[in-house]
Amino acid sequence: MCGITAISANKEALPFLLQGLEKLEYRGYDSAGITTIEGNHLFTKKAKGRLQNLKDLLKDENVLGHVGIGHTRWATHGIPSNLNSHPHTNNDETISLVHNGIIENYRELKEILILQGYQFHSETDSEVAAALLNHYYKGDPKEAIKKTVSKLKGTFALVILFEDQPDVIYSIRNVSPIVATICKEGAMLASDLTALCRFTNEYFVVPEYHILELHKDHVVL
Repeated sequence: MCGITAISANKEALPFLLQGLEKLEYRGYDSAGITTIEGNHLFTKKAKGRLQNLKDLLKDENVLGHVGIGHTRWATHGIPSNLNSHPHTNNDETISLVHNGIIENYRELKEILILQGYQFHSETDSEVAAALLNHYYKGDPKEAIKKTVSKLKGTFALVILFEDQPDVIYSIRNVSPIVATICKEGAMLASDLTALCRFTNEYFVVPEYHILELHKDHVVL
């Protein structure tokens, strides 16, 4: 089972992302990764194998971003590898997302996008969602998300960063769980309450097919 963490806060996001992923290790995984927003660009690191491998990669990095997403992957499409690890970005690395679930029609969608000139780097169904967001994004995140999920068949929990929306995390789900909260540390979400319970015992389950925005001091549904 894959795991997701995300936070928009007034302090560095990385400690929360990593401790949340630690709490989700019991679910099993083959790789881990994070994306934060650093100034005006996305910073992504991911590693095959144990979460400690990702931590080792980040030891010499100065990760200061206050907004970020994290993921532990259990392979459904593609072998365990750095390329197949989450988060996945679009070709320009201006959109980053993590995904739980299975997109059943990803091959069909991938073939259409390849014919339109899109270049894929992984074997995953999840990168197809990033590519669709790239295709539909014209400056309005919610409109791009609506159009993207209208094309997806299957189950999904998507958590998304847009480079030009530096203070906001977007999420939407179908079947795959997402829980969210806002507390003194910031606005947070996870695929499992275990990742949040250190910070609060108040949370809500994100309803299906509703777009959630996490801002550092409030949430919008």
